[in-house]
Amino acid sequence: MEKKKTILVTGGSGYIGSHTIIELFTNGFDVVSIDNQSNSSLDAYKHVERISGKKVDHYSVDLCDIDATRKIFEKYSFGGIIHFAAYKAVGESVENPLKYYHNNISSLVTILSLSKEFSVSNLIFSSSCSVYGNVTTLPVDENTALPKAESPYAFTKQIGEVMLDDFCKINSDFNAIALRYFNPVGAHESGLNGESPINKPNNLVPIITGTAIGKIPQLTIHGGDYPTRDGTCVRDYIHVSDIADAHVLAMKFLIEKRNTQNYDVFNLGTGKGISVLEAISAFEKVSGQKLNYKIGPKRPGDVIAVYSDSKKAETLLGWKCKHDIESMMRTSWLWEQNMKGK
Repeated sequence: MEKKKTILVTGGSGYIGSHTIIELFTNGFDVVSIDNQSNSSLDAYKHVERISGKKVDHYSVDLCDIDATRKIFEKYSFGGIIHFAAYKAVGESVENPLKYYHNNISSLVTILSLSKEFSVSNLIFSSSCSVYGNVTTLPVDENTALPKAESPYAFTKQIGEVMLDDFCKINSDFNAIALRYFNPVGAHESGLNGESPINKPNNLVPIITGTAIGKIPQLTIHGGDYPTRDGTCVRDYIHVSDIADAHVLAMKFLIEKRNTQNYDVFNLGTGKGISVLEAISAFEKVSGQKLNYKIGPKRPGDVIAVYSDSKKAETLLGWKCKHDIESMMRTSWLWEQNMKGK
């Protein structure tokens, strides 16, 4: 494997990780994946192979184990790293903060330590719109001041960004980009890869499709009296394939040395805020299914509304969203139907 073309993807059997591997293969990269399968299945690599025709070199290793991870770095020569691996459930992070602080921060320490040890100079970090918390001015851009995080999960992303900034300041030959993406939804256009968490889904769209197909008896909307246009939370939903495309563009941006600073941050979103009820309506329109849902209590750690200004990514990375909310729901429903009975 050629160093420049070999990318390490952590969390590669996860939802966004597996879609990004497909995009990397499409763009001529070789891929090595590390994932401890804490919330994903090895089946994701089979989905990737079915779509791309290429097998993924993959290792079931916990990144918090630096010695086990080092053995993988000794085996390959990486041109860059895309770091997805992290726990991501907001509610669980509120209930078990130490689990999130240990895993999400320690794994990044491992990646940065080994990047320095093995002279890997390019890293894309999976950050999140959750770093913006309950902001008062929308849409948010990369210069928006970060308030106190609303959950331990969000705080680990804020900490991760500070760690990267600090690391880059003392390692001038190391380049990092944090991609703050908004709410990833949808599935591959083929319907052969999508979101399939091992644990109970906590994101809206898999709950919508799971309810429609009968796996979940009823969808509960967490709060119906927020100060929004219909009382439900507003989010910037973005297709997972658009996010995957941005990771590849960001990696090329660093490898080709088009960056003017060695640490930078980019938002990834559509720029459109969509409420929970509007998302449900879009699903019902494209699927022809009527959803069984109710309004329940608010969920700790949830922000009221957030959506993105992504002009910076469009200008510097040449990135643009190709999918609208109906495409997101259509592909999600196709994936759910293809997975029925599996």
